[in-house]
Amino acid sequence: MSSSSLASALAAESQPGRPPIVRAEAAGDPASWAAEHRDALRTQIAEHGAVLVRGLGLRGADQVGAVFAALAGDLMTEREAFAPRQVRGRGLYSSAAWPANQPMCMHHELSYALDVPGLLLFACLTAPAQGGATAVADAEAVLRALPAALTERFEREGWLLTRSYNDEIGASLEESFGTDDPAAIERYCRAQAIDFAWQPDGSLRTRQRRSAVVRHPLTGRRCWFNQIAFLNQWTLSPEVREYLVDVYGEDGLPFNTRFGDGSPIGEDVVRLLNSTYEEHTLREPWQSGDMMLVDNIRTAHSREAFSGEREVLVALAEPQRPAGSAAAAAGVSR
Repeated sequence: MSSSSLASALAAESQPGRPPIVRAEAAGDPASWAAEHRDALRTQIAEHGAVLVRGLGLRGADQVGAVFAALAGDLMTEREAFAPRQVRGRGLYSSAAWPANQPMCMHHELSYALDVPGLLLFACLTAPAQGGATAVADAEAVLRALPAALTERFEREGWLLTRSYNDEIGASLEESFGTDDPAAIERYCRAQAIDFAWQPDGSLRTRQRRSAVVRHPLTGRRCWFNQIAFLNQWTLSPEVREYLVDVYGEDGLPFNTRFGDGSPIGEDVVRLLNSTYEEHTLREPWQSGDMMLVDNIRTAHSREAFSGEREVLVALAEPQRPAGSAAAAAGVSR
């Protein structure tokens, strides 16, 4: 079948409030189907920013790994994780460990790293009984919808991520940096423009300033690209925030975000960001065997609260260093 015929055969179904859905007929060999339809799927991602593939019947980690390799080639090793993951294969991970009853609000994966994944790949092996969708939102549309004065400040200053690594909450040093050797961690931080300070108890605190608005590497269009809302203390449920502040203090929270000049971000700003994301959210409940492909720069994603067992595997691919404002290159705000 020609490339144009394949693209036509894979035309995505679009309905209001739902991500585009492609119906697959894999005939029992999802990896061969993925290799054959790779270019047609890329066309759909370029057009829509994200696409849900239904009908592959994915059933195990080995099968998922083969499909992801057929679509994306070499997969990235995750660094700077904010929550633990289980390694399920080369470049293949479980979903981040996060309480099922707590949503993970919209964000762009590893937007606080210098080199970010351009493509995210998700595969659902077990769909939850209720909830748990991986929803998506168009970053260009979100940027246009936010107040200009706010986005201009973030574009001018960037945003600041502060982290405090401990043995109780979030990813450990080894899970985040791939090692617990202090010298190796310090080398990594220097290479990645991360300010760091070891605490008397041996814990580590870091600060890194990144761009909040970047240009898509293919289209050149400006995208709202960050994790300002997701990693801010005001997105946490009130009881969780109160507990963490009580135990660690505001300066010692496992993660928090600030304006690029170091000023705190108010609850009203975080509420506005999250409500704007919600206005642009597309969601479709997972079905076991589904796959979703997401342009990580153009499209934000979330994980909604759920009940029941849920198993979704994740891979990161196609590292990019997107062009943005001068904020990221300026280093860490002190």
